[in-house]
Amino acid sequence: MLSKSQVVKARELVEKLYTGSCTVMEYQKYRKENRSTGNREVVVLEGQPCRLSHYSSPSAGSSEIASSLEQSIKVYMAPEIVVKPGSKMVITQNGVKETYQSSGKPAVYQTHQEVSLKLFEGWA
Repeated sequence: MLSKSQVVKARELVEKLYTGSCTVMEYQKYRKENRSTGNREVVVLEGQPCRLSHYSSPSAGSSEIASSLEQSIKVYMAPEIVVKPGSKMVITQNGVKETYQSSGKPAVYQTHQEVSLKLFEGWA
């Protein structure tokens, strides 16, 4: 187990790798003026430093004739940030802006968290 000072040092090193920033949005219920309930997109976090990572691997069952790649996309960010499954995330890194959706529960560690992503296709 790492001491508190070792965790702080490790976290500082990890956060030096954050070259992107993200905005996190949720689709939340709200009450309209006519007292009916609707849903709207709400920004819950803006300008959060992060690092986007892409990894490609051969898909299961691929053959030499028709091989394909399966892409895994993750964003790394501070562990105390709450990103709910299904949240929309707009990430800008290296001058490229893309919209994603968190596709599961984040893996949270002492120094960072990893959020699996997929391309945003609209609110469910």
